[in-house]
Amino acid sequence: MTDNHLSDLRFDTLELEESLHAGIKDVGFEFCTPIQADTLPLALKQRDVAGQAQTGTGKTAAFLIAALQRILTHPVDADAAKGQKQPRVFILAPTRELAIQIANDAEALAKHTGCKIGLAFGGTGYEQQRRTIQDGIDLLIGTPGRIIDYYKQGVFKLDQVQVAVLDEADRMFDLGFIKDIRYLLRKLPAPDKRLNMLFSATLSQRVLELAYEHMNEPELIRVEPDKITADRVRQAIFFPSNPEKIPLLVGLIREMGASKIMVFVNTKREAERVEDYLGANGIDAKAISGDVPQTKRMSMLKRFQNGELAVLIGTDVASRGLHIPGVRCVINYDLPQDREDYVHRIGRTARAGESGDAISFGCETYAISLPDIEDFIGHRIPVANLDPALLPELIKPPRRERKPRGGGSRRNAGGGHRSSGRRPRR
Repeated sequence: MTDNHLSDLRFDTLELEESLHAGIKDVGFEFCTPIQADTLPLALKQRDVAGQAQTGTGKTAAFLIAALQRILTHPVDADAAKGQKQPRVFILAPTRELAIQIANDAEALAKHTGCKIGLAFGGTGYEQQRRTIQDGIDLLIGTPGRIIDYYKQGVFKLDQVQVAVLDEADRMFDLGFIKDIRYLLRKLPAPDKRLNMLFSATLSQRVLELAYEHMNEPELIRVEPDKITADRVRQAIFFPSNPEKIPLLVGLIREMGASKIMVFVNTKREAERVEDYLGANGIDAKAISGDVPQTKRMSMLKRFQNGELAVLIGTDVASRGLHIPGVRCVINYDLPQDREDYVHRIGRTARAGESGDAISFGCETYAISLPDIEDFIGHRIPVANLDPALLPELIKPPRRERKPRGGGSRRNAGGGHRSSGRRPRR
């Protein structure tokens, strides 16, 4: 790992509570990343921040440190302290995986502070999460659907929140959570009575409108725009025909030696097809999607992070917000139709100043996206020669039996529900 992604600002020069400094020291932080260096001095002065940053740039630590410092230096009054302890930090994330990762980071940073952390996300642990929150917490972290479910049951209140954080705000829009978010933000104290932080991969017009509506004159921070992230990644593109894509994928993975490879596709159905073909041809691969049970998803991610699972396949919606260190290579089996998603994808192999490899397939279906992608990143992607030796004969997988589609509510990767009526238990 290189250090050129760090700033000159040291954490030990920040005016923080000793218990918080102890947690920062435990996790090994010494110098701030650029997003931390630009946002922390503002947030520690109680100024609202809207920051442009991707997962992997240090934004999670930035908002957690600012939030913990706020509640450590602003204890609740005696009357409020007599009843059930209510959340004073409120953090919304678009996916259950991101919520879990934020909570893990919060546990490490808050280790010496005595602050209690509660998680609320769909898919599993309904009663356990409910009990933890009901027993009293300082930080509430979760996805919109489950949080609204508990809130409407009176499991917790939001009137004592001192810090509100929206993480990956652009993805909140993509997943249809905006009505839920506005509902929850209106239950909080007035914007000028709390510290507000918003982070998004892009500060689009719709994200800025949300910021100005629910924040108190936020400072806009743009650090290392997405397209610059691509400069740290060694990129190449093949131009296979559609029938050549699966053989080329198998050949490349065999040539590289299957380990820590992420494959991106554009549809859930194609993710399943790729998983079946890779498995039939001796490659340990799993597709991650929103309807995979939560326990299975977490097991799959743990195996991939530990290097036990060679290949992880996913769509942009299913994979956004996953922080997976050490990804060796990203393969765009399908070129994304949104040019910004190209940079989100390949940035997964260039975390925290590291370099990485990204291979793309410009097939007959999706090559039309290439000019827009190259315009966005500011350069041509080097073309790789398609060697016929990379196209092995494949074993065809057995046909997958598909369950009939049932009725009921539509579910998504974040474990939340779109706003409409009462939310069922998840």
